[in-house]
Amino acid sequence: MKKISFVLGLILSLSVMFYGFPSDVRAQGEPFYKGKTITIVIGSTAGGFYDRWARMFARYMGKYIPGEPEFIAQNMAGAGSVIATNNVYGVAKPDGLTLLMPLNSVYVDQLVGRPQVQFDLRKFHWIGSPSVEPSIMYMRNDAPYKSIDDIINAKEAPKCGGSGTSSTDFILSSILEEMVGAKINSILGYPGGTEIDLAVEKNEVVCRSHSVSAHFGREPFDTWHKNGFDRHLVQTGRKRDARAPDAPTLLEIFEKRKVPEDNRRVARMLLAAVELGRPMMVTPGTPPERVKILREAYVKVLNDPKAQDEAKKSRMDIDPTTGDELEALIKDIFDAPPALIARAKKVLAN
Repeated sequence: MKKISFVLGLILSLSVMFYGFPSDVRAQGEPFYKGKTITIVIGSTAGGFYDRWARMFARYMGKYIPGEPEFIAQNMAGAGSVIATNNVYGVAKPDGLTLLMPLNSVYVDQLVGRPQVQFDLRKFHWIGSPSVEPSIMYMRNDAPYKSIDDIINAKEAPKCGGSGTSSTDFILSSILEEMVGAKINSILGYPGGTEIDLAVEKNEVVCRSHSVSAHFGREPFDTWHKNGFDRHLVQTGRKRDARAPDAPTLLEIFEKRKVPEDNRRVARMLLAAVELGRPMMVTPGTPPERVKILREAYVKVLNDPKAQDEAKKSRMDIDPTTGDELEALIKDIFDAPPALIARAKKVLAN
């Protein structure tokens, strides 16, 4: 028996020497991501802060992933990121090679049951977010609306631009109209924020809502502020941002108008995008070990001195949220009482 075992072992050794290990054995020593390309799908147009963050991650994440894969960033704008989210959810393979960065308010379209939604955000694996993102509503300075009170009392509603029904523009406008009677004419369908800002400059629309960080972090707003082109009407943070001390918080407006607590709860749910920040997800069904790799690489990018310096120079604030925290937040939103969700649907009825 020993002689037979010896002979079989000798044959196996010679086979390995001449023919090498089987391919599946060799593959065990190579990282999955070696030689691969990871695509980050961005649910908005180029030039905005979602695009900036995605491209920064594309530059740095690969070196923190075993196998050092290549990264590419692909813009897929439209319908408030619903198009991009539908595409990644329904088309991309569950292999950890397709990441998604949609608008942080994309959950709203699913929450209220819009028919164009073909995804379930609870099934995505959430990688992380680099920051929290309160919003601000700005208005052309030559428009006849100096405050939310002016909008409430106006005979003609101002036209505010938006990308879709899940965009911050539409959500905040709907909340203001439903909760305090500030009627706003939402003009939807713009591909992204850059196009809305251009529409404001051309006076097609006179107002827009978007993140505070973007509003004080890039052009055309730097020039606008120097020239007094715009004014600030309301912001969604818990307290006034030091860069916009003139704009009251939504809570202050609610206090002034004595908005009931039930309505405030609905507003908080619809504005949970603040906490979601600028999230990154990966395709549902991605193997857990690859999700772990992506999450770890994501955190390492945010701790990379060069990446931090780049973010600072671009005025991109870093206040990260983990993937686990984002998944818990999404679960809380969709586990809200049915009555609260029904109220949210009423607010955003369109």
